[in-house]
Amino acid sequence: MDEKKEVGKYINTFGIKGEIKVYPYVEYFDRLSYLYINNKKYNIKKMRFKKNIVIIKLEGIDDINLIEQFKGQIVTIDESDIPEPDEGEYYAEDLIGMDVYTDEGMYLGKLDDVFNTGANDIYEVGKHLLPATDEVVKEIDTENNKITVHIINGLLDI
Repeated sequence: MDEKKEVGKYINTFGIKGEIKVYPYVEYFDRLSYLYINNKKYNIKKMRFKKNIVIIKLEGIDDINLIEQFKGQIVTIDESDIPEPDEGEYYAEDLIGMDVYTDEGMYLGKLDDVFNTGANDIYEVGKHLLPATDEVVKEIDTENNKITVHIINGLLDI
């Protein structure tokens, strides 16, 4: 049996026709075609984003009473169905924990978190915040668990 991957949390219903609100945990949520709620598989008929919440219409759920009881449940998919990122792109969850070095060989620490600011992502490495731009991030080497960054003058206090 396939391992499950947590992709969000079912936080509330929406309207009376069985739509649900889900807080997504993963950045590829918009590429999902189904969800498990309470270990039952539901195909996604349609989804739309409203701020940081996804409103989802599930196939076969046309009444709020059929789904309301599962409010608060973690939503999962089969791990084997995690969509592959596009060429040259990475999921933040895959980068967290990687070692970060400057292009001069100085170890900055592990990548603690990735924040999306709208314009670009920000990499949190210890107390350092680095913009994830082409000018700063020079290489992401997933095989060696290493990110190489170029430090622009004034970017870090080191």
